[in-house]
Amino acid sequence: MAKDTKERILMAALEMFSQRGYEGTNIRELTASLGLGKSSMYRHFTSKEEIWNSLLDEMIAYYGERFGSADNLPPVPDSLEELTQMTMRMAAFTIHDEKIIMTRKLLSIEQFRDDRARDLATKHFLTGLEQMFTAVFAGMMEKGLIRQDDPGMLAFAYTTPISALIHLCDRQPEKTEEAIARIEAFSRHFTKTYGTEGE
Repeated sequence: MAKDTKERILMAALEMFSQRGYEGTNIRELTASLGLGKSSMYRHFTSKEEIWNSLLDEMIAYYGERFGSADNLPPVPDSLEELTQMTMRMAAFTIHDEKIIMTRKLLSIEQFRDDRARDLATKHFLTGLEQMFTAVFAGMMEKGLIRQDDPGMLAFAYTTPISALIHLCDRQPEKTEEAIARIEAFSRHFTKTYGTEGE
């Protein structure tokens, strides 16, 4: 039961932080939204700062397990089509998963206030994706699926436009279908440009 209450507090905090930011989130309102008193909340967390850090820890683990990370790399595709399919699965997850959407919004808001949020935003919006796809492209080069090149630069070229389109979905949800179509078209263009199939 205590674990359930703790998880409920973190989920409610994620919702409020992603909408109002850290400074705009009031502990009294947070606990009231859950039907709890402040004393109940303080049995689980000693402060708003502890809720904040616990929430970031939880979302790092959630994202790493379900999307991937430097410690949990996706498998190297066995074909160019597999690369596109993997990319679309990853994009669908990050575009549609409510926790990830709220985390992305939270990081976008708080990156200018909090150093940890800034570092996580950089990692999740840029460097983490680059690291994962650097390993993917290096593996695909070893398999002879894409031509020899700098895998880090290919990863940067591949992930940056996809990341921009994912952020577009957050800003303008009505463009989600169009953004997903563009991600797929871009992936296929990339594999056509860098792939070795048919050479």
